[in-house]
Amino acid sequence: MGSNHARVYARMPSTTLVAIADSDPEQRDRVARTYRARAYADYREMLEQEELDIVTIALPTHLHCEAALETLARGIHTFVEKPLADSVANARRMIDASERHGVLLGVGHIERFNPAVIALKERLRSGQLGKVYQIHSRRVGPFPPRVTDVGVVFDLATHELNVMEYLVGTGIYSISAEVKRTLHDDHEDLVVGILRFPDDIVGVLDINWLTPTKIRHLSILGERGMFQVNYLTQELWFYENRSATDRWEGLAKVGVSEGAVIKYELERVEPLRAELEVFVDAVLNGYNGLVNGEEGLRAVYLAEQLLRASREGNVVILPPYTPIPALHEQTGRVRDNSLQAQPAPR
Repeated sequence: MGSNHARVYARMPSTTLVAIADSDPEQRDRVARTYRARAYADYREMLEQEELDIVTIALPTHLHCEAALETLARGIHTFVEKPLADSVANARRMIDASERHGVLLGVGHIERFNPAVIALKERLRSGQLGKVYQIHSRRVGPFPPRVTDVGVVFDLATHELNVMEYLVGTGIYSISAEVKRTLHDDHEDLVVGILRFPDDIVGVLDINWLTPTKIRHLSILGERGMFQVNYLTQELWFYENRSATDRWEGLAKVGVSEGAVIKYELERVEPLRAELEVFVDAVLNGYNGLVNGEEGLRAVYLAEQLLRASREGNVVILPPYTPIPALHEQTGRVRDNSLQAQPAPR
């Protein structure tokens, strides 16, 4: 992901990529040469030598906190790839540091910037689905040898836990889960979770590294039909419950029957670029709905509770929570003119 961040920063008109740090010499030299950036083997040396406005941290999860505390202490606005940290305690340390030093902390929950997810949120807000019954996320694919420090709960489930609360608009009330370790030496590579939201909404998580093809689907079932998102193709479909439509028109009794199938026309975008544009805009102009540290911490907390539920074999009841994206106003903590932006060279 670090090389993808470098590509986006190099091509955005509001930023100039000046330096990258990577311990892998082949990767480091390739990215630096491609985007004409200075290269460092150690990020600490980069921070000593460069005057930076913003950085992305795309390291193994257990290194996020240490690196972020360093960048935040230097007054650098910091974007951290998801998950924010390897524990709630470390996520809280990072948030406290961002507040103490008056800089932004953004988190890479990239699916929040998927056009299909954004369109679905708007249609749910409009009441198109009526009462929601169930939300089901399936994020499966082949085993990734590159991920060694966390399992599927921290690496993949954090995506879905964040998106589910965002779409439903309420916090998860209870969690139960089963995990399995098959190919990974130290961590789970399969998790199935059952979530309960207020208003009797049921959530289902189906996540693994054991499927020989990559699938990224989310569906929401309600009284008027079902929405389905394909994250990979950025498609949103609606499957109408014809009986519900007839009932609203006074023509039929309660029931479920097949109705119209609608595919919405969406403009495809690169979610990574979209989220980094929001991050840069937040640095320049103040709060704008950035997925911030508090939301990143919430995802880490839910991941911890998912693992706890599987470990204890019990249903874990969670305290009440209202997920208002980027609730905490950041404007007052942003230094004026803190980012010296310039057009990227053509």
